[in-house]
Amino acid sequence: MKNKVSTVFYCQSCGYESSKWMGQCPGCREWNTFVEEIINRAEHKGGTVRRNVSDEKAAPCLLTDIEIKEENKLLTGIGELDRVLGGGIVQGSLTLVGGDPGIGKSTLLLQACRNISAKGHKVLYISGEESLVQIKMRADRIGDFSRNMLLLCETNLDSVSQVIRREKPEAVVIDSIQTMYHEQVSAAPGSVSQVREATGALLRLAKGLGVSVLIVGHVTKEGTVAGPRVLEHMVDTVLYFEGDRHASYRILRGVKNRFGSTNEIGVFEMREQGLMEVPNASEYMLNGRPENASGSVVACTMEGTRPLLVEIQALVCHSNFGIPRRQAIGTDFNRVNLLMAVLEKRSGVQLAGCDAYVNITGGIKITEPAVDLGIVLAVLSSFRNQVLSPKLVAFGEVGLSGEVRAVSMAKQRAAEAAKLGFDTCILPWVCARECGEIDQIKVLGIKTIQDAIDRLFG
Repeated sequence: MKNKVSTVFYCQSCGYESSKWMGQCPGCREWNTFVEEIINRAEHKGGTVRRNVSDEKAAPCLLTDIEIKEENKLLTGIGELDRVLGGGIVQGSLTLVGGDPGIGKSTLLLQACRNISAKGHKVLYISGEESLVQIKMRADRIGDFSRNMLLLCETNLDSVSQVIRREKPEAVVIDSIQTMYHEQVSAAPGSVSQVREATGALLRLAKGLGVSVLIVGHVTKEGTVAGPRVLEHMVDTVLYFEGDRHASYRILRGVKNRFGSTNEIGVFEMREQGLMEVPNASEYMLNGRPENASGSVVACTMEGTRPLLVEIQALVCHSNFGIPRRQAIGTDFNRVNLLMAVLEKRSGVQLAGCDAYVNITGGIKITEPAVDLGIVLAVLSSFRNQVLSPKLVAFGEVGLSGEVRAVSMAKQRAAEAAKLGFDTCILPWVCARECGEIDQIKVLGIKTIQDAIDRLFG
């Protein structure tokens, strides 16, 4: 009896399955996301049943009997990575690491494997893209490895599962999930069904054997992990490696974490020996600030629980065209236009005939509203060609009425500025009352942007 072969359409965003092509996905409401795949229904169904049946009977346990121990986490020996992960790699967790090609995903994970194996833990690095010689060449640049580090070049998911069950490592790295394929799924590697099936199989291995699995995922041109969106829902932690591949720094951002805070970041610098940590990210971001230049203001943003000082630069000049040109790098373009409209309406600053360029230095992208006040002051400084104090830091959200609204964790932001040698902090009036007096820095609370203009520009 021949197996029944059928055609199925999958949504690339959410994994919704349909028997026919549709323009809009009923699940996620995205347009033009369905792709056609040929699957073997009999083999796929039979394989799924066999994999889901367990010889052991499931039994519930009391919540009060479960103990949380620090030994359940593997420390990678990389402080920035451990903090983003929430204190280390949790035993039995599934972590997804995404990023642009050449950004340093494989290098970072190889460094983490080196540190974990040096502590006596068995680590298995599985590559579907590089040969053993290529991995060895990269490893020689990083340093010496212990005999607890195992390498495997394989893309067959059944073979990978057998090796993991036989070797029983404590941590496994899959590089990458788009290269893995299951024989019982007739779609091509990297397709929606293959990625979903591979991730599901690795998830069962991680939870069943208590193995910590780290998955490398390719990203699309929009910056999201390629494959179905359900991939990010299945894993425990999602990390994105950001930054310009031609620059020396990299930013590791946690966008999902079931074991710690989200939106934490770690800053790394790419060197010949690999990725090196940048423990003081604020000082690194402010390195090379111009002296006695108008349009430069330092603002403070929160990345998870970490305050980060960044320099905001603005260049405002009269336009020679009928429609002024506006450009924003590192922040929301529409937000900059809104703030300039508030300046015109509430403070009488005539910016309608001016070109305006706003840049967040360091290449970092910030969407937090707390940098609104810094953008406003940078635009005013450039427009009036007045230099603000290099020891000044400002943060606060600006409303449409020109009011400066409160932001979270104001005291931590001001304390971070004081630690780096800043002597004046301009912040919302409500936050200034909560902060009180802080050593080595003067706290100035303002209610509107007009108050800031009167204090700084006279």
